[in-house]
Amino acid sequence: MIKEYILDGLSCANCAAKIEGEVKELDGVSFASVNLMTTLLQIDVSDLHVMDLLSSVIRIVKQHEPDVTVVEKESGGQAKTGSNGEIISKKKLLPLIAGTLVFACGVVLERFFRVDEYVVLAVFVASYLLLGGKVILRAFTNIAKGKVFDEHFLMAAATIGAFAIGEYAEAAGVMLFYYVGELLQEAAVGKSRRTITSLLDMRPDYANLLKDGDYVKISPEIVNIGDAILVKPGERIPLDGVVVEGESMVDLSALTGESTPVPMAAEDEVMSGSVNLSGALTVEVTRTFGRSTASRIIELAQNAVSKKAPAENYITKFAKYYTPSVVALAFLIAVIPPLAGAGEWSGWLNRGLIFLVISCPCALVISIPLGFFGGIGSASRKGILVKGGNYLEALNDPDIIVFDKTGTLTKGEFKVTEVKPSEGTDARELLETAAYAEAFSNHPVALSILREYGSPVDKRGLTGHTELAGHGVSVVSSGQTIVAGNEALMAEMEIAIDKPEGIGTKVYVAKDGQYIGYIMISDEIKQDSKAAVRELKKNGAGKIVMLTGDNAQIAEAVARELGIDEVHAELLPHDKVEKVEELKKQKRADGKLVFIGDGINDAPVLAMADVGVAMGGLGSDAAIEAADVVLMTDEPSKLSEAIKVARFTKRVVRQNIALSIGIKAAVLLLGALGFATMWEAVFADVGVAMLAVINAMRVVRR
Repeated sequence: MIKEYILDGLSCANCAAKIEGEVKELDGVSFASVNLMTTLLQIDVSDLHVMDLLSSVIRIVKQHEPDVTVVEKESGGQAKTGSNGEIISKKKLLPLIAGTLVFACGVVLERFFRVDEYVVLAVFVASYLLLGGKVILRAFTNIAKGKVFDEHFLMAAATIGAFAIGEYAEAAGVMLFYYVGELLQEAAVGKSRRTITSLLDMRPDYANLLKDGDYVKISPEIVNIGDAILVKPGERIPLDGVVVEGESMVDLSALTGESTPVPMAAEDEVMSGSVNLSGALTVEVTRTFGRSTASRIIELAQNAVSKKAPAENYITKFAKYYTPSVVALAFLIAVIPPLAGAGEWSGWLNRGLIFLVISCPCALVISIPLGFFGGIGSASRKGILVKGGNYLEALNDPDIIVFDKTGTLTKGEFKVTEVKPSEGTDARELLETAAYAEAFSNHPVALSILREYGSPVDKRGLTGHTELAGHGVSVVSSGQTIVAGNEALMAEMEIAIDKPEGIGTKVYVAKDGQYIGYIMISDEIKQDSKAAVRELKKNGAGKIVMLTGDNAQIAEAVARELGIDEVHAELLPHDKVEKVEELKKQKRADGKLVFIGDGINDAPVLAMADVGVAMGGLGSDAAIEAADVVLMTDEPSKLSEAIKVARFTKRVVRQNIALSIGIKAAVLLLGALGFATMWEAVFADVGVAMLAVINAMRVVRR
């Protein structure tokens, strides 16, 4: 079973990784993930061990973060976004101010006044304890529990050693800069957290429900499908629905990233989370609160950062072995040379202490996940929901991009352009018969026929309705069997048909095995489809492919106009799966296959692609579950934008890895050779961490 806990006050990426690792080791736990952005710990645990889980989680969390509170998340509730919304806790600023003032006093006394050495020592120790008392306490507590080689041990060993060799200012200074570094890292996480969880602002607080002729303000969670709600100007739309009365302009920017308001009137669909700007709207609810657009976006955003990119997992493993290795080297540097008579103990001990300060892996541990947090947040502001850092990283190498046609590259808004009855049948009879056949279908082709027919269909006289996947539909009306579908369906039923020359989707209609005519339906290419294909090629896509169930003539015409490299037409749903399997074998070893579709019948292909992209908002539940990336608008060009964000994110992450490891390696070498002081060591630790964090914040601001 899945258990969820809120770790209120958690802001340390390194501690989050350690908590996650230790929880995974608990008996009965098959999966654990700490989401630093929402402070949510998710655990998959067996029923036999669930009773002891909370106490074990609290024990582990308190070992690493004594100030963090563990609260079991209520079913269906939302995770928190941080303590009181503070970027830096105020209670952590007081020790910084006091410790800094005392440290400054120590520096002044040491340099400008002739006072006793023990007075100077006492002042620096006071500053040291104000700033690092908790670090020292945590280090000894962890050692008592057998947990060595963490950042608390490194700071404690290095600074106590510095005091031992008479470097008082350096000892207190290291702890001062370490404290400042921790606060700045906390601030960076807080800012990134606000970027990610700003989506929570779209969560509606209430709905105006029509009840007994009046409107009552209630929680949107208890509104049912079919209820009527009133959305006043300036209010956030609380639930998905259809406008039944009123006209207004609606701001969709929180959902799609587009700042231009959209007009809404009767029969238009509205999405929860958007803001009504002008007129009052009466809306009939079509989705419950839990399945509404706003709730699902919030859920996607909260879960996104729990799926780590390969680079994040690599750095976690790297830090696990890197720190003890450097500690061992520091010990050898401090002990072996003086034993061999190569110098005094104090000089080599100082070099070993410098090694300890440098060895802290904070820069890597914080800056890399922060880069991916920023990338996910940046994409979300553009109306692109990425379900995890692993998918963001995968978008860097799109080799083969596969498009569905209808609803993805074309508008999917079919219009009847020709009604051609056979001899002995008039156009109205043909249209009516086709409307009867399509009465139960929600396919865009069916809806266009029903719109053209323009009259209500009495479904009570229709029986035996059957969807013939990839072929058409069949229904029995007044004892007569009606079929409507493509050429393959007519061939299968051995019905002779006319074959028109025009370009468009042709729906052939037969009654009791007799052909009565065809209806031509045309779709329109989306305005930005050509630009989308062009941009994807510019961004390094090796091959762009289109898969469609439409006939080959239409598919090839669309492909020619858009500049698509390869097209496969007249495919059934299972044919698309087979084609994608074939295409995956053709991609580069390091390349990814990206499939983008509108969600209708696309779930199997979305699931099997390296990166599945569903577009057009959150209309298809199955597609959203299967997709790795969701585009909130109907613009295929958003895929190029997602790739640009992914590449910028990876570029920054690589820069941080090179920056952190490169500078640390250089200063480690200088320290071993005796050319680096404790202040250079502080820069190699805290300074590099800050540079990496500042670089990572570029992604957040993008």
